[in-house]
Amino acid sequence: MTVPAGEKTRIEKDSMGPMPVPEDVLYGASTQRAVLNFPISARPVPAGVIRAYAMLKAACAHANNTLGKLDDERTQAIVEACEQIEAGLTDRGGLARHFPIDIFQTGSGTSTNMNVNEVIANLVCLRNGKPIGSSKDPDYLKNGGVHPNDHVNMGQSSNDTFPTAMHIAAALAITNSLLPAIGRMKAELAAKAKAWDHIVKIGRTHLQDATPIRLGQEFSGYAAQMQHAEERLHRTLHVLGELALGGTAVGTGINTHPKFGSMVAAELTHKTGIHFREAANHFEAQHARDAIVGTSGNLRTIAVSLSKIANDIRWLGSGPRCGIGELKLPAVQPGSSIMPGKVNPVICEATIMVCCQVVGNDAAVSLGGFGGVGSLLDLNVAMPMMIANLLDSIELLANACNVFTDKLLTGLEPDEERCRELIEGSLAMCTSLVPAIGYDRAAALAYEAYNQGKTVRQLAMEQKLLPEDELARLLDPMSMTRPSED
Repeated sequence: MTVPAGEKTRIEKDSMGPMPVPEDVLYGASTQRAVLNFPISARPVPAGVIRAYAMLKAACAHANNTLGKLDDERTQAIVEACEQIEAGLTDRGGLARHFPIDIFQTGSGTSTNMNVNEVIANLVCLRNGKPIGSSKDPDYLKNGGVHPNDHVNMGQSSNDTFPTAMHIAAALAITNSLLPAIGRMKAELAAKAKAWDHIVKIGRTHLQDATPIRLGQEFSGYAAQMQHAEERLHRTLHVLGELALGGTAVGTGINTHPKFGSMVAAELTHKTGIHFREAANHFEAQHARDAIVGTSGNLRTIAVSLSKIANDIRWLGSGPRCGIGELKLPAVQPGSSIMPGKVNPVICEATIMVCCQVVGNDAAVSLGGFGGVGSLLDLNVAMPMMIANLLDSIELLANACNVFTDKLLTGLEPDEERCRELIEGSLAMCTSLVPAIGYDRAAALAYEAYNQGKTVRQLAMEQKLLPEDELARLLDPMSMTRPSED
């Protein structure tokens, strides 16, 4: 495969020889080989990874400068190029087209590391008034030029930079997108729990009537699920804060300064506000991807929590006349092309589909970390796929939480009359009579009430099982929603 016919090219060289490259692109021969080798999904490595790489390369340049290995002029040129990349990445247009390599590429991410190195070097060429592709010209390099390997990649390997970029990208996405979205949802659920704490409704276990519960109590449980989700993510950020950089090829740190990894981590911490640190053990940090697998597992747990909340709310809002109907879901769009007036719980459905996708993504991430699949001896070789799925899960969960909050929770209302009606008709009301009349007699009362089509209260009063005031006290729904000292 070659560059499409008719497209203007320039000739670039790498260790394998000359390679025609589209004339106007900022990448070079290594990137072009990967473009031609991996026409698989048409899904390039996520922009979040490229942004993380730009931050990383700038931090590496600063560290190499401090260590006396990279002069001020080249350092500044590399840093400015990295800032251009950070600012210039958009979904369509900008610099995104210069990072075209498919997710399904070399499993170490070497192609992407070289893609970033080449783009940075060529941005420096333009900054210095040189043509794209000059980054390996000997005369240019003697006069302050920047080489993609010797300068941009100084003290680094794809094997430690790609896992480091994975951690940076995931930590930034969690901090900037997912945590705020979960926080908003938690706050709205907690507000509903407080506002609705006076509303008593029937509880349900096994989808059958159970003892009464306050609507606020149910929603406090949902709010607590989101609180736990926040706590899981904060623990995840601590794990992601450990970076592989400094291990180079296999974790031994060959061709890099012993202080390099810690200096880069400090620079990244200053840049992002997220606490990063050099890995305590570089062999674990490069040979395995347990931190990514664990992060994905936490996202899966959050998805399961979110699915529970969404499903409960659509059940409680079922109807409006022939279902449970204790909640009134906001109508956001017509629900049927054939049944006029029908409104469906579409926000709940979309949210649950997101949760299904996150669980699927987690399966792929887990397999990517599996021994004999992605983790092979001294390097994991499924990293681009793993981070693509991880970032997809983070984005999907963040967007779903925001939509769920804005389109459903804020407009959600209770139907208090329906709640009262269902409580009074429930046979589970007999549970509060057990301390007074015993389990067997209470059970018989429930069966008899069911067979006669009466409420527990009606039948108990007819049979004069207890004095009326005692019966009223025991069958008070609100009292059933809290522990009793009796």
